[in-house]
This record gives sequence, C-alpha cells and structure tokens, in this order.
Amino acid sequence: MTWAPDGTKATNKPGMPAMAKAFARWVNANGGLDGHPLEVITCNDHNDPVEAAGCARQAAERDVAAVVGSYSQYGRSFMSPLEVAGIPYIGGYGLTDEEFSSPLSYPVNGGQPALLAGNGRQLAGVCDRVSLVRPDTTTGDNLSKLLGSGIAQDHRAAPADIRAPEDGTDYTAQAEQALDHSARGGKKGCVAAALGTRTDTFFDSFRRVEDGYPAVRTASVLGSVDQSLVDRTGGAEGPYEGAYVTGWYPAESDRRWEPMREVIREHAFDDTRVDPSDAGVQTTWIAFTVLRQAVESLNGAEVTSRALRKALDRGLRVDTGGLTPMLSWRFGDMLAAGEYPRLVNADVTFQVVRDGRLVVTRRSFVNVRKTLESVR
Repeated sequence: MTWAPDGTKATNKPGMPAMAKAFARWVNANGGLDGHPLEVITCNDHNDPVEAAGCARQAAERDVAAVVGSYSQYGRSFMSPLEVAGIPYIGGYGLTDEEFSSPLSYPVNGGQPALLAGNGRQLAGVCDRVSLVRPDTTTGDNLSKLLGSGIAQDHRAAPADIRAPEDGTDYTAQAEQALDHSARGGKKGCVAAALGTRTDTFFDSFRRVEDGYPAVRTASVLGSVDQSLVDRTGGAEGPYEGAYVTGWYPAESDRRWEPMREVIREHAFDDTRVDPSDAGVQTTWIAFTVLRQAVESLNGAEVTSRALRKALDRGLRVDTGGLTPMLSWRFGDMLAAGEYPRLVNADVTFQVVRDGRLVVTRRSFVNVRKTLESVR
C-alpha cells in the first residue's frame, strides 16, 4: 500500500501513490519483483488522523506485505495499527517522530529533522539573523529547534520561531513578523519558510511587504520549494532566484535520476501528478527500490510482511544508485540520538536557485548526523 493526502486544503502529495502505480506497471511489464507480480493499493489520508488510522487498518485487512513510499503527518495514528499487524513502513516521507522511532519503520531519508538541521547549517554561513515560518501544528513544533541546532554549529543566535496556519490563504502578519526580526539592525538577515505547499502562499505575502524593509535572503527545504515551483513562478525572474534550499537527494537534473525518469516516460507519461522534481515522488521511487531489493533477497521465498522485516533487520544493504548512501537498518547504522533512533541516512544536499534552476552548491552530500545528535 501507498498512501498520501489529496484534495485537501493543506499539503497534498498525489504524485506519491501515482508513482507507486507507475513503478508497479514497470516491474510487472518486466517479470515482476523476482518473479512475483506487484499489486499496489492506494489510500487517501485526507490530512486527517482518523483517515490515516483508517488507511493503516485497511492495510492490515488487505494483508499487505508493506506500506511503501507514503506521506502522512499523523504517525501516532497510523503506526500503531501497522505495528499490531506486523506491517513494515518502508520509506515514509519523514514527517513524524514515529517514523524514526518505531521498530517497524525503515526510513530512506533523514526526514524533516535532517532538512531543518541542514538548512540551519546552510544558513549559518551567510546569515546573522534568521526567522523561520513554520506550521502551527504538532509536527511543526520541533522545526525551529532543529533549524537552530544547525545554526548553532556556527555560534549564531537561535532563529525567531513564527507559527502560521498550515492551510492559510494570507500570511502578511507572519511575513511582517519575520522581516521585523531578520531585516533590522543592519545585519545579514534570512527568512526561511517550511510550510509545504503553502510556502508559495507565504512568499506571495512576503513579496507584498518586503519593499519597506532592508533586503534579506530567503530559504526553504525541498518539499516546500522544488524545481516545478521555481518554474511556474517565473524561473530566474521569479521570487525564488537566489533562495537557499536544503534537500535530501541530488538535484532533479542529476543523471542519477535517469532510471526514474525513464519509468515515468514509459509508464506515467500522461499523468501530470508524477513530477520527477517532487520530493515525494523521488522518495516513493527510492522506497520501492528498497522493496525490490528486499524481495530479491528472499530468493524466491514467499513474500510476507514478516519475511520483509527479517530481511531488513538482518542487515540487507540497499544500493539506490547514488541517490542516497547505501541503506541498512542494523542497530549499528542508526543515529545516536534519543529522538530519532531509526534514522540511518543523515545526508542532505545544499542547493540554491541560480538562473532559475536548483543547483547544488557542494558536489558531495553534507552529513548532519552530529548536528542532530546535538539537538536538545
């Protein structure tokens, strides 16, 4: 099963279930997963905790082998039913603490913790004062602390923590609050926003009020800003030119994404939901790469949730073609941090919008493991 919200007033990720379906069409057209046909069931959690729990219960009722490449901010609702049923959660988007604490979760990226800690590291070298605009939700409550952990690596002051409604239609008050903090005092200021699909709405409000303030740099994280957003807002002439963006993976133009792009061309060419620059689509591709290699490691044995868990727990090493480091979920691979014990990939990429394109500013990944271990 793959689930994600769609048709809601907050963040929507329809491309993730659509990518899962495309992956299934591709592998089935080429003999299946180690000879097994792959059936993908999808579910819409509607950004609602009851619906998220319902998706997990449906997964148990359908006896799925795994939940793969999914997005939900309600880990407390969906993880418990999966644990009761013994269903592994492979490659979630990384929004919730439960994805980095449940023994049945196998994350493929560092989630929001790595992005925010990495964004703090990225901004520490260029900003004296930072404001973070983030959702006024339980998930959003930790974001300022995480961004601050990265900024603190360069002995900078903690960011201003500015809460905003996750489904807002106007963020003028939050934009003014951020600018009041970051643009005053004659120092280099930065305003970061991590509001998912509402990030563009925030920067619309920001642009309307910024002329009355000294210039500041803008920043965000992948998932809130991606190449498709930069393109449709004017590219090099748009508001994101020069923005700092932290991501989990190489830039969308990187040749390492070519296998995914080829699958999209062949099996989702007319599906506008499947955007290869979307971090959710990319995460789903990597999550199904894990599933494929886990199934292949069973050497023809029956594919069950228990068999997949055993394969992953016993140290299966997954090669994602350089999109992440080698992935493995043994105890020794996990982060030495109490809040995120299942986190095995603390690598991020530093990117900037230059001439209308998201480009990496460092050729290699930046590892934020020590930064996350310092979070208090």
